[in-house]
Amino acid sequence: MHDDGLEKKIKNSKTTLIILRCILLILILIDLLLLLNIIITIYDNGKAQVERSAKPIIYLYPTEETEINVVLDKSAYLTCSYPKYVNGWKVLAKPNGDLLDLNTNKKLYALYYECENSNKYEIKDDGFVISGEDTAQFLEEKLAILGLSEREAEEFIIYWLPILENNKYNYIRFATADEINANIYLNISPKPDTLIRVLMTYKGLDLPITVTEQKLEPVERNGFVAVEWGGSEIK
Repeated sequence: MHDDGLEKKIKNSKTTLIILRCILLILILIDLLLLLNIIITIYDNGKAQVERSAKPIIYLYPTEETEINVVLDKSAYLTCSYPKYVNGWKVLAKPNGDLLDLNTNKKLYALYYECENSNKYEIKDDGFVISGEDTAQFLEEKLAILGLSEREAEEFIIYWLPILENNKYNYIRFATADEINANIYLNISPKPDTLIRVLMTYKGLDLPITVTEQKLEPVERNGFVAVEWGGSEIK
């Protein structure tokens, strides 16, 4: 009887020990899963905080058919391009804007790239605060002032309107030429008579904020015209 009782106690102790070990392993596994989730969250947030200039697109309108070289000074920041950017683009451009990529013989109407910003854009004292539903009319007015043609403005609006209209309000500011050049410099040879670079910075808002209205200088298009437009969300 005594031996049976002792054996039973030993078996119960072993069973308890096994249960405790299982509980410990489960707790360790939970801790590992929580740690992995934290790491993934940090990684995803880190990626989300990378500011990008989205869809910069370049149009070229020489006064006569011309071979043109286009070079970006911070090509290491490029995340996407078409045609593929390799030490620049070399195209044959016509006055109507038609392009022939001399590396691939592809017919194009524009050059495209996206890049990580080397400069950080922020909400400043000046700019515009526009309700999402008023975005189209606002862009039509401001892009005309900045020198975009109706076709260029239409393509700009078609790309950005779904994003901006989805926000209740938007803070919008158009980066200055100095700010754009500091972020990524555009070198075009031969040099255009008129270079228009439009970069819209924006941030979606739940409530409007007060800013001074940004003053935009009207742009006239003369001679060989080069146009670039894009945008960047303020993080």
